[in-house]
Amino acid sequence: MMPCYQLPISQMRRFGLALMLPAALLGAFAFPTQVQTATAQTSGGNRPLTIRADVQEYDAKNQVITARGNVQMLYPSRQIQATSAQAQYFSKERRIDFSGNVYILQQGGNSIRAEKVTYLIDEGRFVALPQSNRQVESIYMIEESDNAGQTATPAPQTPAFKRSN
Repeated sequence: MMPCYQLPISQMRRFGLALMLPAALLGAFAFPTQVQTATAQTSGGNRPLTIRADVQEYDAKNQVITARGNVQMLYPSRQIQATSAQAQYFSKERRIDFSGNVYILQQGGNSIRAEKVTYLIDEGRFVALPQSNRQVESIYMIEESDNAGQTATPAPQTPAFKRSN
């Protein structure tokens, strides 16, 4: 595989991908010098999906980006953030496979922790798998309605104690 930062810009545009310059060129104040960033864009809406990692490679034949080491994904239009040890973006299938201590957070507090997670972009769906003999953890923030926890009939009131003289 060829590192994605070595591909000609015209070839990257042809595949619908835009790469940012390696972080070292942006300056040490913005990102650690080892981090590389790739941004995938969809046609029409042009909603960026940014993946940062220590190392990224692009397989032009299969149109797959592999990111390894301290992977961070930001997808602002879907309000999704993710971290993992590795991620693979399959542009033809429009899916991302995360592996290694995966944590995905959506705005509002919903989250998933698993060993492997597949994100199906067009469906907006996550499929999570645990390590062997472990479980996947999902946390969902549920808004309570005004009637939640109330019974149909009010509880009886204890009459006030009257003191006799």
